[in-house]
Amino acid sequence: MVAIDAGTVLVLITLLVAPIAAIVFARSGPAWNSIGKGPLAIEPDAPAAPPVSDRPSAAEAAVQAAEVRQMLAARAERQRRRGEQPVDVEAEASRLLAGGEGATGADKMAAELRAEVRQLVIARNERRRRAGLHPLNVEAETERELADLVGSR
Repeated sequence: MVAIDAGTVLVLITLLVAPIAAIVFARSGPAWNSIGKGPLAIEPDAPAAPPVSDRPSAAEAAVQAAEVRQMLAARAERQRRRGEQPVDVEAEASRLLAGGEGATGADKMAAELRAEVRQLVIARNERRRRAGLHPLNVEAETERELADLVGSR
């Protein structure tokens, strides 16, 4: 019988198991990528956002118009129950859906933001005048503030 010491056994096991472990590890890449994902995950993968278009499709516009009319009808009914003069649903819906002379909601918000920033610059100029400092150029300062707001996003 051949006597094998503990060191030899350890080396033989290592030489035999190391290639098998390397092969198993190399083939387990996809399994590692799926850990923590799936329907029971704490933070599931967020679905891809739908593409954003400037103008809604005809179907989206029709759904939006129907929802606006439904909400206005509900408002008119609540006003009627309180004894107030109910809003004219069709007139209000056409006013809301028209949305201005070709301006989108984003255009309106940008114009409102610009006006608000301009008012803040004018107020800052008034404070500067009271402090004895020369006033800033309102338009240039408004553009700079808007650029800072856009850059901070």
